[in-house]
Amino acid sequence: MSNPYAAVRVRDFQLFILSRLFITLALMIQAVVVGWQVYEITKDPLSLGLIGLAEAIPAIAVSLYAGHLADIVERKKIILVCVITLVCCSLALLFFTMNAGTFVLQHGPQPIYTVIFVSGLARGFLSPANFSFMPQLIDREAYQNAITWNSTVWEGAAVVGPMIGGLVYGFYGITAAYSVDVVLIVSALLCYALIPNRPLPPVTGELGIWEKITAGVKFVFSNQIILGAITLDLFAVLFGGAVALLPIFADDILHVGKVGLGFLRSAPSIGAVLMAVYITYHPIKKRMGKILLWCVAGFGLCMIGFGLSQWFWVSMALLVLSGVFDCVSVIARSTMIHTLTPENMKGRVSAVNSIFIGSSNEIGAFESGVAARLMGTVPSVIFGGVMTLIVVSVTGWKAVKLRRLDNLS
Repeated sequence: MSNPYAAVRVRDFQLFILSRLFITLALMIQAVVVGWQVYEITKDPLSLGLIGLAEAIPAIAVSLYAGHLADIVERKKIILVCVITLVCCSLALLFFTMNAGTFVLQHGPQPIYTVIFVSGLARGFLSPANFSFMPQLIDREAYQNAITWNSTVWEGAAVVGPMIGGLVYGFYGITAAYSVDVVLIVSALLCYALIPNRPLPPVTGELGIWEKITAGVKFVFSNQIILGAITLDLFAVLFGGAVALLPIFADDILHVGKVGLGFLRSAPSIGAVLMAVYITYHPIKKRMGKILLWCVAGFGLCMIGFGLSQWFWVSMALLVLSGVFDCVSVIARSTMIHTLTPENMKGRVSAVNSIFIGSSNEIGAFESGVAARLMGTVPSVIFGGVMTLIVVSVTGWKAVKLRRLDNLS
């Protein structure tokens, strides 16, 4: 039986996941508060989608270069610069809520979009650096265990973060919520700073930036398993996510207010934490490809059910179940990428992964906002779930190697 604690016994990995805990808590709190704040200002579902777009555009724009940078510059240095930038962004959002800064929002949410744009730049560089830095902290045999613990901590923070955001905002106000956000990101920065630097692996032989970047892209597109897994999650998240519209569901459909919004935002991660804990003790060892396909299909069905529900606890249950399915797909996909990608290409491959997956959350938020404006909130969520099922069917048909993948040993 695999050692479920192999990765967390390594001190540097402990600091790494503690950093991830703090920064994820901060960003989840920030997402709840920003979403509610913008919706209060505009009362327009499209404005919620624009939050995602403001973050996705810069993240996509820099991702490929960021991946290249993560393969030629010490990854810890990149991480520290990015987290310092996120601290500055959180301080700016906090400033907007104070007497000296409230005038900034007198003419709409544009200043908030600007801050989110800058944070998108930082997160665009942070993602491939984080992805490439983590495997340097543990042995190759512990990859899946480390990925599972990383996912467990992330999802746990994703459960608690929105709840904290909703509760602090609801009971103590927006300034208090953004203050907690700042403290948590600063804590993440301190934990990252305590991890010793790791030397870079030998660089690949391509000459020039463009050649190095395209080598990473070609690697992804030449590997049917990695490409299939990434594509599957891309379109599932793009069409199947209803998170951006949760303020509307909380306010206009389920009538549960700010505190209820925090619980709704946390619900998928409750399911994900439960599943991540299970996988920690029972790793995925067989039929990995088919499990991935079935879980993304299950996610799409949950989104259809959520769109149809008008009862808070039913909606919560469906979101929890969607998190169960999503957790399995995240761990399976991450294990495939880490195991099948050479160490000196992890930055560039993770950059492609970030464009497909990380930014698809924000693009999906924009798609949800546009679809809700055009066809209504409930029909747009149902439409997204149906599209997810179609994507699973096409991917399972085309990506034969992924469908037949049994294990990575």
